[in-house]
Amino acid sequence: MSEFTLSDGVGLHVDVHGPADAPVTVVLMHGWCQDRRTWQRQVAALRVLGVRRPRVIAYDARGHGRSGATRLAGATLGRLGDDLAEVLRHYAPTGPIVLGGHSLGGMTIMEFAHAHPELFAERVAGLLFVSTTAEGHTHTQYGLPTRLAALLRAGETVGAGLLARSGPWCPHRALAPVLRPAVRWLLFGDEYDEADLDLAMHAFGRAPLRSIGAFRPSIGAQQRLDTLAQLGDVPAAVLVGRRDRLTPPACAESIAQALPYADLNVLPGAGHMLPLERPHEVSAALTAIVERVTPAKSRRRTRTRSAAQLKKAA
Repeated sequence: MSEFTLSDGVGLHVDVHGPADAPVTVVLMHGWCQDRRTWQRQVAALRVLGVRRPRVIAYDARGHGRSGATRLAGATLGRLGDDLAEVLRHYAPTGPIVLGGHSLGGMTIMEFAHAHPELFAERVAGLLFVSTTAEGHTHTQYGLPTRLAALLRAGETVGAGLLARSGPWCPHRALAPVLRPAVRWLLFGDEYDEADLDLAMHAFGRAPLRSIGAFRPSIGAQQRLDTLAQLGDVPAAVLVGRRDRLTPPACAESIAQALPYADLNVLPGAGHMLPLERPHEVSAALTAIVERVTPAKSRRRTRTRSAAQLKKAA
């Protein structure tokens, strides 16, 4: 793990796994009010790829996890996209890159593609979008009737404005037992592990009120389908839970339609936290992309080594 200071002075907490000379670098970004640990099972899954094992970078976004608090002006999706560009230039200056984003992390990828199209075209070889949207709150109904959802969204928007001005403190951490049922309903589907809910609650408890509130306007307003449509033939996987109350299947379907080389997978019974709820499916999708974009030289080296091992075993 390391600390990286962004150009505006905010410090990011960054975990780096795998060999420095790996053929591919994977960068994983978490969701709103969560942290890098969302991806812990996918990081573990990538370790078993042998010489094809990628370098993996997972970091806490500004104002989240163990990263530094963000100023109000910096709590936007656009700034998160710029942060990703800085992380890539520092930690992965060369070689092909696979970007994976869950929820807010997926939106961060889209902002990066929009603001840094040349860097994206030059470096990004594969994409993984998990439980995310390119259309703000267009499809968000919270699993409720339309009118009730509209009222809830209006109340949420007003509340977010108040929270954004509340500063970098976390009084809601003390209310975790009371908030737990609501967070479980909002984030998880039919089946979940209590340890995964504990992880999500812990991350939520560490998110300052400013981070909870200040990112909300740009999240709700984002419209990046046109950006996705211009990405060309980048291999991509799009996953969503059938019971996702924050970014329902319609969000994933529009992303997949905009990306001509995207594979869409809608997981029955699953909610919003797919990297935790359905780790095998998410890991399989990520691994498939990594293997697909790994340079041929590395794949040949893998086959040669496998043949030598078989000969030795015989």
